[in-house]
Amino acid sequence: QVQLVESGGGLVQSGGSLRLSCVVSGFTVRYYAVGWFRQAPGKEREGVSCISGSDGREYYSDSVSGRFSVSRPNRGNTIYLQMNGLKPEDTAVYYCAATDRYEGLKADMYDYWGQGTQVTVSS
Repeated sequence: QVQLVESGGGLVQSGGSLRLSCVVSGFTVRYYAVGWFRQAPGKEREGVSCISGSDGREYYSDSVSGRFSVSRPNRGNTIYLQMNGLKPEDTAVYYCAATDRYEGLKADMYDYWGQGTQVTVSS
């Protein structure tokens, strides 16, 4: 049974940092890309980052490049999203997701999703 469980969200002031975690189970991570997505109220789901399971290649949206960093230490089953320099516009529910047929930031290419974790950045 494929599962992805996010944690680490919360309330932070503008300029602060948070680290999100995504613990995956039920599949062999090295065959999957794991992406991070976010959705703010009234907006479409947006891809922010992805890490390849096979070679660790990283992908970032323009809106977070240089501020966010994705990692999978020791090629384990936990994927992190380190978020620095947070801005109020980063406020959203953040989801991790997995796919074995694609690498990148297109949400409709991902088959398995976590339940999401709320990130709120105050100004």
